[in-house]
Amino acid sequence: MKVGSLVRSGLILMLLVGTMQLYSQKVGVVMSGGGAKGACHIGFLKALEEHNIPIDYVAGTSMGAIIAGLYAAGYTPDEMAYFVAAPEFQDWADGVINPNYIYFYKKEDANAGMVRLNFDYTDSFKARIPTNLVSPFEMDYQFMEVFASASAAAAGNFDSLFVPFRCIASDISQNKAAILRNGDLSMAIRASMTFPFYFKPIKIDGKVMFDGGMYNNFPADVMYEDFKPNVILGCKAAGNYEAPKVDDLISQLENMLMLKSSYDIPIDSSVLIAPHMPQVEVNDFSHSLEFVDSGYNSTSKQIEKIEKLIKRRVTSEERELKRAHFRDRKPMLFIDSIEVIGVSDEQKEYVRQMLLNDKKPKLLGEVKEDYFRLVSDKEFSSIYPSLVYKPNTGGFTLKLDAVPAERFEAQIGGSIISTGSNTAFLQLKYRDIHKIGRIALANTYIGRYYSSFHLKGRADYPGKQPYFIDMNITYNRINYFKNNSYFIEDLTPSYLIRSETYGGFSYGIPITNRGQLTAGLDFGTVYDEYYQINIFSRDDKSDVTRFNFIMPTLTLELNSENEKQYANAGSRFFAEFRFVNGVEKFKSGTYLGLDEKVTTNHSWIQLNLKYSNYFASYKKIKFGLTGEFQISSQPFFSNYTSTLLFLPQYNPMPYAATQFLPDYRTPSFMAFGSKNIYRLAKLVDLRLEGYIYQPLYSITGKDYFTPKYGKFLEGTSFMANGGIVVNTIIGPISLMFNYFDKEADNFSVVLNIGYILFNKRLFI
Repeated sequence: MKVGSLVRSGLILMLLVGTMQLYSQKVGVVMSGGGAKGACHIGFLKALEEHNIPIDYVAGTSMGAIIAGLYAAGYTPDEMAYFVAAPEFQDWADGVINPNYIYFYKKEDANAGMVRLNFDYTDSFKARIPTNLVSPFEMDYQFMEVFASASAAAAGNFDSLFVPFRCIASDISQNKAAILRNGDLSMAIRASMTFPFYFKPIKIDGKVMFDGGMYNNFPADVMYEDFKPNVILGCKAAGNYEAPKVDDLISQLENMLMLKSSYDIPIDSSVLIAPHMPQVEVNDFSHSLEFVDSGYNSTSKQIEKIEKLIKRRVTSEERELKRAHFRDRKPMLFIDSIEVIGVSDEQKEYVRQMLLNDKKPKLLGEVKEDYFRLVSDKEFSSIYPSLVYKPNTGGFTLKLDAVPAERFEAQIGGSIISTGSNTAFLQLKYRDIHKIGRIALANTYIGRYYSSFHLKGRADYPGKQPYFIDMNITYNRINYFKNNSYFIEDLTPSYLIRSETYGGFSYGIPITNRGQLTAGLDFGTVYDEYYQINIFSRDDKSDVTRFNFIMPTLTLELNSENEKQYANAGSRFFAEFRFVNGVEKFKSGTYLGLDEKVTTNHSWIQLNLKYSNYFASYKKIKFGLTGEFQISSQPFFSNYTSTLLFLPQYNPMPYAATQFLPDYRTPSFMAFGSKNIYRLAKLVDLRLEGYIYQPLYSITGKDYFTPKYGKFLEGTSFMANGGIVVNTIIGPISLMFNYFDKEADNFSVVLNIGYILFNKRLFI
């Protein structure tokens, strides 16, 4: 062979080898942790795709694992940007359950509890300290929904996803990083971003897993060791943490638990993108789109360097065809069975009745409402959901790793109020679950103004049409006299003291997720001691009214308000029909001087309607409207004061519930109000509220002690309040200015810490 032919053959061979190397050039992409700032990784990926840079492998830690996992699951950068910028994503990070899935039927009665402590008994009582600051229920479910079909398409092998994927978690039992290469995709990502004590840890293969950033916040080494790419491109959303702050728990945990990370890439053919972003809280996703832009712009500035390093290109058509092929492999999330672990057989049956109550297969979306009903049950301290694909049926098993709640729960709370109407609250609850859920509780309020003792038992029956039955006994004592400072010099006898002792039972069913319909029957005794005027001596005897009654009721309530007091979102509709039948026994005191006792039969019907709604906000301002209407055939009692005591009082403001307000008590009335809220900060509201109260017929007769009706639509009254409310983790702190136009002391300034909430009072 001639020399020239040999040279040409050699050149052709070299060209072929070079071409093969060019087209076999593989690119790995690594993304760091960084909390909310990790949204910049989306812009990083978007810029690479727009310039046709191949992405053959992805790896990440914490927030980087979420973005890398979404990409490996076949989501586009635009879809990911929409995902993390949605308000729902912020709610998941904050542990807020979507209001559409709040199950009002399982909500406990509003009380003054501020601090909860769960405990159980073995040989001795053992308290449980919470292992997380935020609830993981919403986030766990949504991660399962987002990643389950991709995990099934890859048969649990992360190399078989749209692009091969790795993420890092921390195995705290062995004090080392755990490289997750297979298994449940959503579980792996959830483990990687489980910041200690902020989110509840999960188990993988029996090992408790936490945030991968504890040992490896930038897994470039894992990328190289597992995939041996020719080029590694990295995006760094975080550096090592700043010095801890005295008043910042998260910064303290970061420094205690997170090792200093190296952001070096172990090969020379690499580029590291480090977007410049402002400091934000680790879970503040309100700037997500800004961070996406930062990642995009920072990558675009270095794209020439990247293009020189990587000669191979993947066109958008090629990439989208590959993505479409992977998506076609994803099965529909169809649930045909339930598996529950960690609980007894009877508890498993309770869960199955809640979720597959008609035993028919369902799409995951059809199970969603029932799942959050189960979560709101509070019969379980934790539930971790996962989907297990069954190739033989094409459906999924919904697997729930459940931990029963401790049987006992104690609540402590109350209200510290500058007017002296302070109350202390204590509640002890016992719960148990077998084929039905059972609750027994006892609580007490102790205070000068209000004291109470309440016992309740409730049984919950799951199924296609769940229902509950409860029984209760309540004693309330309200001392209006001690609550008025101008009588404080003479504490006995009292001016207005009411004691109610009643019991009853009720039957209820849910009406959508937001409400319930309840039929009840109450019976008992109300005992009132009072004076007709404010001038009396210690030797005077008070008037006494005793009313023995029986009262059936029918109540419909739809409620999605976000707070039990000082709500700033949601709506409420309340309708109650009641029939009251009873016997009044009146005994005159010193002032009226009547010798005989008066016994009178009373019966009446009453319809009460309430509505409130907080409308969409304008920037930081939110507007709310409220209305109430009542019509009643309630008759007069023996005298003016006893009549007022049995009339309902309009209490749209918390402070009003601690006062005796004669001008806001009539059998039939209508009232309207406006609630205007300015959000100063995430947990701080400025509130301004105003209300108009219009009786159909006012009640007069105070001067002669004999009640009578006034003129139609006479006696309009106003009340208003305004101030600042701080919604702390244990309850509200408020400084409010209150105004009642018909009261002698019509203006007051009240500082309150806690909840001005009471056990149910039947006649108020």
